[in-house]
Amino acid sequence: MEKLNQLNIAVLAGTTRQKRESIKASRYVADVGRSIKNLSITFVDPKDFYFPGDGNDPESKDSRYTAITQKADAFFIVTPEYNHSFPGSLKRMLDSELENYIHKPVAIAGASNGGWGGVRAVEALVTSVREMGLVVTSVSVYFPRVQDMFDDLGKMKPEFNERYHKNITNAYRELIWFAYTLKYGRESIDANRLTD
Repeated sequence: MEKLNQLNIAVLAGTTRQKRESIKASRYVADVGRSIKNLSITFVDPKDFYFPGDGNDPESKDSRYTAITQKADAFFIVTPEYNHSFPGSLKRMLDSELENYIHKPVAIAGASNGGWGGVRAVEALVTSVREMGLVVTSVSVYFPRVQDMFDDLGKMKPEFNERYHKNITNAYRELIWFAYTLKYGRESIDANRLTD
């Protein structure tokens, strides 16, 4: 098999809430990605960025996030579930960029304090990111009762680690395949000529 070039994957935390438990799951997803060869992981905490308005207007952008989305070959979003959906802070961040998402893949993980693991937030998010031009993978990860899965230092407890490391690695496997495939398509195929 030929040597594959490095991929840049942005792992996006999904909320700015003060007492967010999902940030631990987000960091864990990023750490698993860092253990996979040929991946460069950029961790994006929306608390570190400023999105003053809604939408894709120039005044709503943070140039640092723009640069990350330009460089990224793929995205892995970890969203908590609030009121059967994903947080507005995540939507605002995602909405600030559009053209940098076109034909790039995204994997999604959900987290919740209850037993569903954020499944409704993931389902709600799929519609939005598809409209943004992202290609959603079919393998998702769910963190039910996320507040019980990590210790006080934010490390995943041993009884969960093996299973979740495997689940997240499987999600990355599909994301990586899509990332290489779509990168080839973006760089090699003029989509406007496919119907000529």
